[in-house]
Amino acid sequence: MGIAERRARERQARRKALLDATRRLVLERGFNATTTRQIAKECELSEATLFFYFKSKDEILTSLLLEGIAFMERGLAEIAAMEPPSQAQIERLWAFFSEVRDAHPEYFQVFGYLAHPAAASGVSEELRAELARRSGDNLRLFAEILNRALDIETGRLMADVIWATFSGLNMLRESRKNLGAPEHPTTDELAAALELLLAGLRAKPPDGGTG
Repeated sequence: MGIAERRARERQARRKALLDATRRLVLERGFNATTTRQIAKECELSEATLFFYFKSKDEILTSLLLEGIAFMERGLAEIAAMEPPSQAQIERLWAFFSEVRDAHPEYFQVFGYLAHPAAASGVSEELRAELARRSGDNLRLFAEILNRALDIETGRLMADVIWATFSGLNMLRESRKNLGAPEHPTTDELAAALELLLAGLRAKPPDGGTG
């Protein structure tokens, strides 16, 4: 292995370690309360060394977002390939979202952080455009799955509603957990929520709501 290749591998390993530290801190404190100083300390590095690998906290956010988008893309592509198209695909989608939440809760943290007014203020226009394009591609694939599975043409709107419902229910569950209240909706309740959604979403939407 040449010197350049070894340095490249070491750089990738250090970036991964910093991202892994960010995941842990985000889950403990939330992304807004996580600082670059804390991330560096978690990896036993100086803050100046962190900035050698990432230019800013926003760049770390972007890296986690791109990871999450890619993870979602792989799962959606696998579900889209299921044959024949059926409601089983939608049930698999719902289960996949739960799997992402359980395996990578930090992705939901950073997805939610995007709603903050200044979330992408330190990200370049090019990178913001890439995030918008790739997340949009995922949403279009989601909509295509729904269109084929249910033989409809309103998949774009349904995709928004299903994703928003899943995210909102899980935010509610985490809020209750943080307050020491019983955690719900439970897994069974989430499954029932999907059935309620599908029953309502199969109805014809109002004019202008075809997505």
